[in-house]
Amino acid sequence: MPKIYTDISVYDAAINRINLIFDEFDNYYISVSGGKDSSIMLQLVAGEARKRKKKISVLYIDLEAQYKATIEHINELIDTVKDVLDEWYWVAMPLSLRNAVSALQPKWICWDCNKKDIWVREYPTLRKDIILCTEKDYPKEWTWFFKGMEFEEFILWFAKYFNEKHGGKTAAGIGIRSNESLNRFRTIISQVKEKYKDWSWTTRVHCKSEVLNCWNFFPLYDWTTEDDWTAVANLDLKFNYIYELMYKNGVSIHEQRLCQPYGDDQRKGLDQFKALEPETWEKVLNRVEGVNFGNIYCRTSLLGNIKSEKPEGMTWEQYAVFLLESLGLYAPEVRDHYYFKIKKFLSWYKENENLEIEDIPDETDKKLESSKKSASWRRIARAIEKNDFWMTRLSFGETKSDVKRLYELKKKYKNIIFAKDTDNKKLKAHAEKMSKL
Repeated sequence: MPKIYTDISVYDAAINRINLIFDEFDNYYISVSGGKDSSIMLQLVAGEARKRKKKISVLYIDLEAQYKATIEHINELIDTVKDVLDEWYWVAMPLSLRNAVSALQPKWICWDCNKKDIWVREYPTLRKDIILCTEKDYPKEWTWFFKGMEFEEFILWFAKYFNEKHGGKTAAGIGIRSNESLNRFRTIISQVKEKYKDWSWTTRVHCKSEVLNCWNFFPLYDWTTEDDWTAVANLDLKFNYIYELMYKNGVSIHEQRLCQPYGDDQRKGLDQFKALEPETWEKVLNRVEGVNFGNIYCRTSLLGNIKSEKPEGMTWEQYAVFLLESLGLYAPEVRDHYYFKIKKFLSWYKENENLEIEDIPDETDKKLESSKKSASWRRIARAIEKNDFWMTRLSFGETKSDVKRLYELKKKYKNIIFAKDTDNKKLKAHAEKMSKL
């Protein structure tokens, strides 16, 4: 369990750990994300390094789809610790990251030069006090790097590189706290990990099967969120202003996270981008190839036409499923309504044309599709894009049950449909009627 102190504050305990690291290790680097924990850790380590006339290095991995406030804070941190700075690695490279928006595209690659036209940001401004690492320019020793490398794998290879470059024993500072998540708690209390001198707040680093002469250390592991902000206030530490905006937006200090927009908390993360940095909102939504969820999610009207294009490399069948699952993240009832219509459409072709689902072509002649004389996955996908609640593109018409369902959904989704967002006369009429309810 995390330690409970009766004779020392968590601040003093953290300072003691940092000084033990300076006593025991030959070189040091701190991993920062722009979040409060790593920022506080860096400033505490820099403070002790200053007293001991030590130099430290920093690793910052820029995930491209970042808040502007985070980038401003990172530059602020560089200025704050530059007097004790040996090397600051600013990594803006094509790493593979989690994309929980879609099961069809579970990964996306940040800083992919092939997608430069839809980057959320341009490369960071080059400064003389940083080592900017990009897809085209990074240390020649990084022969292990490849485009699409997993974020977690990169961290391990960097530890190996840094230790080999500097020699001796390396300490890598990680700003995690055990009370933030069960996984982080397990990282600290694990009985199977190799610790340095049995210090529970350290973990030896392994790269593949190689045991490195490098240890991660977690000086703030027993801090609480309240401890973080107390330190910021009492020690006048620099912090990311995005937290101030989160607080003003009603987000509790215990729920504030700098999560990447397409991660497992993507809905909350996307919503925060919209509220806190609206100028970044559209770029973030459109960054992942085919992330039509963003176009659905951010529209004022749920049933407005989706303006999107099928991503290259995705079949029309995959695209149709993608649209359904994306819509389901925001309005599962609407997804289910369309799924029922599509299932009925496919059943009709099976019964009348002896066409099994697996035999439905991806696309057929466009004239036949538009005249509703042939089945294809393109026709189905376009029907979802059209977002006509009656699904007339699949030969359905308005029914009493559909109308009843539409009005039921209006009670849950106030922005279900506005008259200006549809060219379907009957749907427009119902939208006008619902606006008066």
